[in-house]
Amino acid sequence: MALIQQEFQNDPWKMLVGCIMLNQTSNKQVRQVIYKFFEKYPTPESITEDSIPDITERLRPLGFYNRRASTILRFSREYINKENDPKNISSLYGIGKYATDSYEIFINGNTNVEPTDKILMRYLNGEFIEQ
Repeated sequence: MALIQQEFQNDPWKMLVGCIMLNQTSNKQVRQVIYKFFEKYPTPESITEDSIPDITERLRPLGFYNRRASTILRFSREYINKENDPKNISSLYGIGKYATDSYEIFINGNTNVEPTDKILMRYLNGEFIEQ
């Protein structure tokens, strides 16, 4: 089974939202919510302040749902405003090392990164990753 980042590598915003969802939770848990989340919110523009109660409810199975919802909203706003500057992805709210490394690997095709995340390390080493 592909990593979530692989599944969404053709849509940088979705891939990064997936990384936010993956923070401190498992692929299995994220897979339970991510597809329906993107059915409801297919673009960063589709997320508004009015969406927060619904987003919070959709993210409830992941834990930290209030924080995740506000992070995704703020990230999406910044993403819209900085979309033309992919070199500064790490300056966006909610985007840390894991998401930046994922962006480099899956969006930019740069495998010369040194992730600290064990799944990303295994992926770069060509090891089979069971989800």
